[in-house]
Amino acid sequence: MMFRVAWRSLVTHPVRATVLAGGFGFGIAVMAALLGVGEVILDQAHSPALAGGGDIAISGAFGAVESARFVMTGVLGAPDVARSLKAVAPSRKARLYLLSPRGPIGITARGGIPSLEKAVGDPEVLPVRTWKDAPGDHAWAHPDPGLVLRAMDRFHAIPTADPKWAASWAEWLYFNGRSGDGRTRLYLTFLVGPATSRGRRAAGVRLQLEHDGKPATYSAAAEVDEGAVLAESPDIQIAGNSVRLEGLTYRIGLKLGGLTGDLSLDASIGGSMPPAVIHGNGGWVSGYVVPALSGRMQGRLDTGRESFVLDDGVGYHDHNWGFWRDVTWQWGQVAHETLSIVYGRVFPPAEVADPSRVPGFLAVLGPDGPLGFSTNVSIDDSSLPRVAVRARGKSVDLQLDFDVADTVGTDMALSRAPVDRPMRFLQMAGIFRATGTVAGRPIDFSSRGAAETFKAH
Repeated sequence: MMFRVAWRSLVTHPVRATVLAGGFGFGIAVMAALLGVGEVILDQAHSPALAGGGDIAISGAFGAVESARFVMTGVLGAPDVARSLKAVAPSRKARLYLLSPRGPIGITARGGIPSLEKAVGDPEVLPVRTWKDAPGDHAWAHPDPGLVLRAMDRFHAIPTADPKWAASWAEWLYFNGRSGDGRTRLYLTFLVGPATSRGRRAAGVRLQLEHDGKPATYSAAAEVDEGAVLAESPDIQIAGNSVRLEGLTYRIGLKLGGLTGDLSLDASIGGSMPPAVIHGNGGWVSGYVVPALSGRMQGRLDTGRESFVLDDGVGYHDHNWGFWRDVTWQWGQVAHETLSIVYGRVFPPAEVADPSRVPGFLAVLGPDGPLGFSTNVSIDDSSLPRVAVRARGKSVDLQLDFDVADTVGTDMALSRAPVDRPMRFLQMAGIFRATGTVAGRPIDFSSRGAAETFKAH
């Protein structure tokens, strides 16, 4: 039938049909040509030569590389990678506008560090002898690991957001540690909360100490100056308790009622995970960074009746910030010999983001830096006291089984279940069994670790 209609149209209007057919064919040809040109342009956009020289151009998943100095020191600076590198040059593009009598003119500008761009053979920079590094370029050309760590661990100004979230803002430094024999464990939080008045923020310190399975909690609260927190963090002082970052070592001083103590945690750039941030509707935000996945923890805690020494201890440190009303999460961490593993998932309120579309993550770090990362992660804690974690990715195929030995629960007024019931925050300690492969390396070990989750009650 369609053929008959087409034939009648051709016989009745031969000129129109011929023009239409020719135009249609020309249109297809133009489209094919444009697609071909587009593919060439896309390939050229990823060409190192056109991006400023070198052999490989590195970009982020959505454009710019986040935490570029961390990438230079913690990833590309790792010994096994650094041996194969001759030079690394960061650069940044931005849209600028020149104001002329006839109106603004938009241009794309690219900036970089001349000495590094010459080292990778940037054809635009190589012939210009007058282009030399500025004094501020040294921090990029030769990143100081301690300053990179300090930048990762900084506190944040409270962002502008829907007013209903404002009272739930909180940001905290979290540390956990255990003695070599596992008899003593500690969970320590330095928290800065919402504004109480202009330039002042609520703050507190909480230590949960366990020895031979017997828990004790110590805490203190005070207001802090917001300007000092933002300018000096991660160095912070709250009610006589303090955290100081000296190079790659965190030094912690505690005066919590009947408990005093001093602790230290040694970090390394290769043992860090860079910041990750989730943004939602109405200015909602949640962020997470792990400055120290695993490190040596030393120190002493005194309660007046007992003393606890952690000279052979192992510690962990992460940093969280954001709006926490109606937010829950799953998290866990374990270290074994030179290997460190951390996993987690945040569940935001449904009105700011679809919780089912926010993936979990699992990261594996070795002694020289990252070994594997996956966002194809399932975390099943529906059958406590057991937790099952499964992660798959290009370099990760890992199963974690966690047997919970000890649990401490805290009622969380800000977090509520879908049926409007308050949630109980569970901090758990126990044994992880890890099996699978990471970066082609077989994994099979059991080690003590920690995990967190929420349950309605």
